Amino acid sequence: MLNQISNSFYSLSSNRVTLLGLAVFALFMIFVLPGQAQKAEAYSGGVSPDTSYFYSASDLYAMAESYGSEGRAAYIYARFTFDLVFPLAYLFFLTTTVSWLLTRGLVEGSRWRLLNLFPLAGAMFDYLENISTSLVMARYPAPTLGVDLFAPIFTLIKWFFVTGSFVILALGIALVLRRRFKK
Repeated sequence: MLNQISNSFYSLSSNRVTLLGLAVFALFMIFVLPGQAQKAEAYSGGVSPDTSYFYSASDLYAMAESYGSEGRAAYIYARFTFDLVFPLAYLFFLTTTVSWLLTRGLVEGSRWRLLNLFPLAGAMFDYLENISTSLVMARYPAPTLGVDLFAPIFTLIKWFFVTGSFVILALGIALVLRRRFKK
């Protein structure tokens, strides 16, 4: 099944589709992300589960407390508007670009070609993070046992895969350049 998903990403990643992915991501980063970051800063004071690598369940409750009821509502609203679209934007960009690069940088049949699945895992854990942190925010001050423990884990795993995707993208560029200079 993973091979099928990976192969479908390779099939999708034509020159045009990859450039479209880059354009969508760039436009999102230029026109949408700054405004969302400013809104988040207003209610979070710069402390958010989304941008943290490490936090605990008690840290999450402290964030919920510091946001206040309006801030928690704004946080939840952002998770189910902006943060439904943003993972799709970076997934589209990273999946097509990594696939496009690895097609040119690795030989057909290499097991390393499965690295194009990293962005998919990042987006999946991003959604799990959004759901779990939103549940904690929505139920605050009532505890959300279990979910409060998994939220920080989902966040850490998300960042592992998202950061890893950008590392793979850089490695893909290096592989393509190496192949070009060998010719």
